[in-house]
Amino acid sequence: MAVQVQRAFRSPFKQTSRLLLLPIILMTWGGCKAPDDATELPDESTSLAGPVNGATWRYLALGDSYTIGESVAPSERWPNQLQAKLEAAWNDESFDDATILATTGWTTSNLSQALSNSSYEDESWDLVSLLIGVNNQYQGAELEQYEVEYEDLLQRAISAAGEREGRVFVVSIPDYGYTPFGVNNQEQISTELEGFNASCKAITESYGVAYFNITTISQQWPEVEGLVAEDGLHPSALQYSMWVDTFHEQVQDLLQP
Repeated sequence: MAVQVQRAFRSPFKQTSRLLLLPIILMTWGGCKAPDDATELPDESTSLAGPVNGATWRYLALGDSYTIGESVAPSERWPNQLQAKLEAAWNDESFDDATILATTGWTTSNLSQALSNSSYEDESWDLVSLLIGVNNQYQGAELEQYEVEYEDLLQRAISAAGEREGRVFVVSIPDYGYTPFGVNNQEQISTELEGFNASCKAITESYGVAYFNITTISQQWPEVEGLVAEDGLHPSALQYSMWVDTFHEQVQDLLQP
């Protein structure tokens, strides 16, 4: 956009050894029973799957100005707010600081090139998010081109998450028609972004990846005060917090085993 919107191996027991030991075991333990206070095994279904690197969870956020948080402090970016929510939910779990590959003004093509130039696809990630497309619309790129490039980025996001589509989620494109910057062309902007988001949602869900619609939140301006940053174009910290409030529990569920 014109406004700068970055085993150990263990040998098996031999069958003959088992047969010889069985009578001894039965004679020794025959009259025994487990004590009343025997320790119960934990319910693994409610525990967290461990981070791929063993110590901390690693989260990669891919996008454009909305992901890098143009016009808000780093701690107010939505990936950082999400990280804080997850850490608060798991008092004994920790995350590395969210790794963000995003720059104001990036299209799907820009993000794809930046990802190729990075080492991130060779690393292991527990969680990957993707939010991209507003600059395709703003620059007048064809929807068909966006669809091809977006699907490629989604496939690469899944690969970065260890081929686990359940560890990837997508956030819809906000509607900047509902900002001071875009209000005069609101109808055209909203109509075009509706098409981009429809394609984004269809492609995302075809891969079994979670899709979170935050566009309706962005469309609450000007009825809801404080949703736009001081630059008159980008979401404020408040709006980003509203996004995260709608999907952080679902992201938490993605990290369950």
